[in-house]
Amino acid sequence: MGVLRCRGKHILFADADGATKFKDLSKLIDCINDSAADSESDEAIVIGSRAHLEEESIASRSFFRTILMHGFHSMVKLFCVRSVRDTQCGFKLFTRAAARVCFVNLHVSGWAFDVELLYIAEKLGITISEIPVTWTEIDGSKIVPVLSWLQMGKDLVLIWLRYTAGIWTIDSKRK
Repeated sequence: MGVLRCRGKHILFADADGATKFKDLSKLIDCINDSAADSESDEAIVIGSRAHLEEESIASRSFFRTILMHGFHSMVKLFCVRSVRDTQCGFKLFTRAAARVCFVNLHVSGWAFDVELLYIAEKLGITISEIPVTWTEIDGSKIVPVLSWLQMGKDLVLIWLRYTAGIWTIDSKRK
């Protein structure tokens, strides 16, 4: 996995579609530096968030897509990640230490991998901050509303079930 090969102090991953603007990277860097300074650990994650755009996005989405969005957010909160409002924005900045411990434990490779990453971070007590970013809907989305929602829902339940049952474990050794 590319993230595990990175050598920088901070590691950013961003969706290839360019929906989030790189001019917002400085906000994430400032926040991660503040988080690391306030903590005894050098592990921190800052994620770009579209939660501040929720009312606007609801107005521009179909009723059906809005219902799917709220259902997905409810499932994420119920089964996996409680401290983050927008787990799916593809603009996340990690300290190298946080990236190493989270990505080495990752199992999911589909749409819900972000949720598992944040689940792992929460379980390890890594500081996670959410920062509003500029985001634009890009035509040509690979998500098919019902099928993608069903797949992601299944992944969320399986993440919770596999960790709860001890099928998957989190290696918390910091290297």
